[in-house]
Amino acid sequence: MTRRTRTVFPKHILTIAAVAVLMGCSGSDDAAGSAGQSAAASTAPGAIRSIADAKSGVVFIVATGSFVDAEAGLRLNSAGTGSGFIIDPSGIAVTNNHVVTGAATLEVYVGGSRDPVNARVLGVSECADLAVIDLSGEGYPYFEWYADDIDVNLDVRAAGFPLGDPEYTLTRGIVSKARAGGETNWASVDAVLEHDAHINPGNSGGPLLSADARVVGVNYAGASSTGQFYSIAAPLARRITERLAEGSNVQSLGINGQAFLNSESGLSGIWVASVDSGSAAARAGIQGGDIVTQLEGLALSLDGTMKTYCDVLQTKGSDATLKVQVLRYATQEILEGEINGRALAQSFSFAETLDDRVAQQPSGQVAGYSSYVSISDDSGLLSLDVPAEWADLNGAETEEGYPAVSAAPDLAGYFDTWDVPGVIFIASEDYAGMTDDDILDIHYSDECTSQGPQPYQDNLYSGTFEFFSECGGSGTARVLVVARPADNAFAAVVDIQIVTETDLEALDRIIDSFVVNIGSGGEQEESDRYYAPPTVAPGGGGAKESAN
Repeated sequence: MTRRTRTVFPKHILTIAAVAVLMGCSGSDDAAGSAGQSAAASTAPGAIRSIADAKSGVVFIVATGSFVDAEAGLRLNSAGTGSGFIIDPSGIAVTNNHVVTGAATLEVYVGGSRDPVNARVLGVSECADLAVIDLSGEGYPYFEWYADDIDVNLDVRAAGFPLGDPEYTLTRGIVSKARAGGETNWASVDAVLEHDAHINPGNSGGPLLSADARVVGVNYAGASSTGQFYSIAAPLARRITERLAEGSNVQSLGINGQAFLNSESGLSGIWVASVDSGSAAARAGIQGGDIVTQLEGLALSLDGTMKTYCDVLQTKGSDATLKVQVLRYATQEILEGEINGRALAQSFSFAETLDDRVAQQPSGQVAGYSSYVSISDDSGLLSLDVPAEWADLNGAETEEGYPAVSAAPDLAGYFDTWDVPGVIFIASEDYAGMTDDDILDIHYSDECTSQGPQPYQDNLYSGTFEFFSECGGSGTARVLVVARPADNAFAAVVDIQIVTETDLEALDRIIDSFVVNIGSGGEQEESDRYYAPPTVAPGGGGAKESAN
């Protein structure tokens, strides 16, 4: 289990997680309408041989769907835009995975046409950030792949429809690096070209063309601040898209998301903004707003990239049964299950574990608290969620000067008797030099029966918890948790008193939500990306851009 907090995702990381995804589609299988036929017929079909004719084979994609923004939450019917290009007269086109995966509809405008055609996704690759779609109709002009060696100083043009604007653009430059690093927080790509043909958000998926209009690469990333832009090189892109066109996914579970690492909290993983319906991820129960923290027992994104995730998919294959761990951010649950196997289920619940060890609810009394509220200590260093009924609060520090916050229906009753539920939450850097057993001994009460200490682990902290029963000779139970971050900058103590089964619900919520803002930590370095967030009106983009 882990907890929700602003410090888990600093604002710039939340933005990164949100902007890292553009929605995609399942499209329509309808026959081509008159709009599609007129778009295809506006230029004679055949291979495009000149830059002057390149516009006829470049497409503007508007993808509409719903996704989960890490900061703003669920965004319904949100549209993003990207580019693409046709590689077959039947309407087979290439774009980026992040442009098309996980949304409901695609509208594709061919060569600057005012009328869209429908399209459906044939195959995607999350790790290579490539996708192939099939446009309605046939007889389209199309591009051929560049077959010669790609080297530095090759003259290139970037074609596409950036910034959500349906007006076609073309920029010119050269290949400045023939083999750049392709490990990023949205893809893990070999054979990446660096060039200086300027691209903007929305150029994602568009072609990088040679002087004779052959496809040198697929634009997908860049940094306007440094003038460095990136394309997936033609040899790799062609090899993968040939498989995608046959209807096969490559290194893909159906997730549209982005890797992140928060060095301050130690939390890392793949933020899932949306999931493609019917995909392996969807069948496992992964949802938008989840964080995939482990795959096949390996922690993901410890370096802030997709590398580990993609290495597992490359080694095992997307069709293999893969152990997966997920943090469900909305409910603060740790879920475990399998891709292509058993569905996700909660891995541990204090409430379920202790259900038969606490007093049952009095007959006729409705179990459950009305709502929960977030509280913090006076310094703002500690926060957690408690039942709204626990309205007697104290955020003053302890006599030792440690940050602390406590809550109960009646604090005097909580501290002086075993008849009132409640919680006290304390943290200190001084605790960092003590063992968990020493800290537990400080808070030990000989009026309770200990069930013995056990290891505690969640996505932020690790340590020890101890369950106590029969406190004061009654049915009251007590849970004492000692938790530390990965760098052991501090240790925290959460002490919860459980009087009836109603309080078990509060127990899980408290454990899931407590957060400590002590310790220096570090800020995540912002990686280059070429994304713009999906927007409800044109103006978004299917390209990644530096967050600077």
